[in-house]
Amino acid sequence: MNRRTFLKIAGSSAIIVAAGSTGFVATRSPTDALKPWQTPGAQYQDPMQRSLSYAILAPNPHNRQPWVVELKTTTEAVLSCDLGRLLPATDPFSRQIIIGLGCFLELFSIAAAEQGYMADIQYFPEGEPQDRLDSRPIAHLTLKKQDNVAPDPLFTHILKRHTNRDPYDDNRPITDELSARLRKAAQGPVHAGVHTGVVNGGKLQRDLRLLTRDAMVAEINTPEAYQESIDLMRIGRAEIEANPDGISLGGAFLEGLNLAGILTRENLADPASRSFQIGLNMIDQSAMSSMGFVWLTTPGNTRTEQIEAGRAYMRIALQVAADGLVMQPMSQALQEYDAMAPYLKVVHDKLTNLVGERVQMLARLGYAKKDIGPAPRWPLKSRIKGS
Repeated sequence: MNRRTFLKIAGSSAIIVAAGSTGFVATRSPTDALKPWQTPGAQYQDPMQRSLSYAILAPNPHNRQPWVVELKTTTEAVLSCDLGRLLPATDPFSRQIIIGLGCFLELFSIAAAEQGYMADIQYFPEGEPQDRLDSRPIAHLTLKKQDNVAPDPLFTHILKRHTNRDPYDDNRPITDELSARLRKAAQGPVHAGVHTGVVNGGKLQRDLRLLTRDAMVAEINTPEAYQESIDLMRIGRAEIEANPDGISLGGAFLEGLNLAGILTRENLADPASRSFQIGLNMIDQSAMSSMGFVWLTTPGNTRTEQIEAGRAYMRIALQVAADGLVMQPMSQALQEYDAMAPYLKVVHDKLTNLVGERVQMLARLGYAKKDIGPAPRWPLKSRIKGS
């Protein structure tokens, strides 16, 4: 939420002065919630926890961080999903949650290779869940020391990868060369079953701008779906530090608006409020500034294919960071609740060719107008079972 837009809501110079004062600004950063991004791996001696300390930085829907790890030895662990962190309104079959766990596994593998270990990952060792996730593990993880494990060049970009939801620079096109690199990066060593598409201009790009905008607006206008996001908003430093997951609305300016009673959950959820209407305008500005799109499809829609799509998406996100681009998932049109059915059909009509093929991820691309920081994270110890 940018400062200029919310000035229209505030209309009060006193709020701006208070939120911009040196002392207030200096104390608004959620320092503890950002510690996992600071030299991950450095405090751990064993290769498993070192690798996991990078894996927890993976992107995931609504930043729910649903991973739970049971450590067996210094080279063996079991990954499960915290069923209390699902998104039943917007992700009723937990497809997106599984994709986020796939992102986790790819970072884990990349971080292991940096230490000279091959990550042997067995998906769903007790069986693949169907429509609903259950308590069965997502993956069994084993690290094997090998002399010939090559470091992955994407490792060096892990700490630079951040999701950018702001409007992008519409004066900087994305070249065909960059688009080709994204396609190549997605495959990695093992993700051949995932198809990557990229567009950086023309009618399809224009169509996807409109489609992603309209799907986001539809979600905001669906009370149950939007309330799920509202309930997961963390407004201001204290809330972010207490719960470093969900949707963070931090920084001195936004926290000042919250203290003034302007930026509140109630206002954001009220279609009659100015906050709600300006939120719609911001959606339009962001979607219509998309300078390209990348999407991932799989032949079917099994849980294993969802995992593989997440791993491929993670590699694309790292290549985006390597090339100085930014990206934002635009997943609303891919969601499986009633209000999204028309958009889900259109996106498959546009981006698939085969019967049964599933679009697993869709994200917009561009160049940032300004840098953004990382999303808050729970520390690794909080994600270790029994800690």
